[in-house]
Amino acid sequence: MSEEKLKRTSLYDTHVKYGGKMVPFAGWEMPVQYKAGVISEHMAVRTKAGMFDVSHMGEIVCKGPDALANLNMLLTNDYAGMADGQARYSPMCNEEGGVVDDLIVYKKNDEEYLMVVNAANKDKDFNWMKAHQSGDVTFEDISDTIGQIALQGPLAKKILLKLVSGDAVPQEYYACTFDQDMCGTKVMISTTGYTGEDGVEIYMPMEKAPEIWEALMEAGKDEGLIPCGLGARDTLRLEAGMPLYGHEMDDTITPKEALLSIFVKMDKPDFIGKAAIEAKTPPTRKKVGLEVVGRGIIREHMDVYRNGKKIGVTTSGTMCPYIKKAVACALIDADARELGEEVEVDVRGRMVKAKMVKSQFYKREQ
Repeated sequence: MSEEKLKRTSLYDTHVKYGGKMVPFAGWEMPVQYKAGVISEHMAVRTKAGMFDVSHMGEIVCKGPDALANLNMLLTNDYAGMADGQARYSPMCNEEGGVVDDLIVYKKNDEEYLMVVNAANKDKDFNWMKAHQSGDVTFEDISDTIGQIALQGPLAKKILLKLVSGDAVPQEYYACTFDQDMCGTKVMISTTGYTGEDGVEIYMPMEKAPEIWEALMEAGKDEGLIPCGLGARDTLRLEAGMPLYGHEMDDTITPKEALLSIFVKMDKPDFIGKAAIEAKTPPTRKKVGLEVVGRGIIREHMDVYRNGKKIGVTTSGTMCPYIKKAVACALIDADARELGEEVEVDVRGRMVKAKMVKSQFYKREQ
């Protein structure tokens, strides 16, 4: 994609000011890292606080008397029985059971929900929803009007509370509050982070993002807050075992293969992809975590072998700074998936030994 076609969030100039290294990502020009570097940014989120521009993410409003019925047909999770201000994650599947995208739904009221989708899939998702809508419902893409900042880390809420009232910050994980006062504007605050740490996401009018970013940086200067880029976002999510669309799942990988069965409610009357997922149960391949034994770093798209036989391929891999281990995720033959057993990964012609483990490599202390 040529540079002039790349979109920019309203924080572009702010990233440049803070020394962000800008790269193309999902059609946007985004910071991959700042002067501190990926390792320092990763460690700041694990030990203090880090801040990410995630304004490139897509926001779609589902509204109307039949909003709930549409969500329950489009998504594999069950959205009945949610309280206002609750959030719920779900894959969205095609008729073959593959994943169109994974997303989070926030409930405003019985007839209005906000869906947050991956940046690269936003247009695809919106078109899919429109093509499969039924009854009295509307889907509206409001992505261009919304800025989103993720403030993550053990000190994140302490920093935010310098700028908002105490009851503005949700107490539970996967919750949100609407229309909160912050820096002279109305924001939504949620707790659905993608780093494995405590933290919040702040949704605001796109043009207000630079002002709110600066206010947060000022509020966090004594707490060690630093800006973070996409590089640290990826190492943090992998360390915490969180899947990434296009890696651990895609249009050809089912949620059960990606170990997301908890978000697939087969007892619902129906949803798109249900019959195909049923037909592919139990799955013949499954996700697994890999921890390198000895030396070497595993990346994505590398073949995995056990006893000389190819059993699968890696989907993500890197060196995780906090746990100080090289780890990866892989999609492998289900009958070869035995935690604790050794495999070999072909890293550009060199076989690197790894051990099969659960894919949540890091879990924060509560």
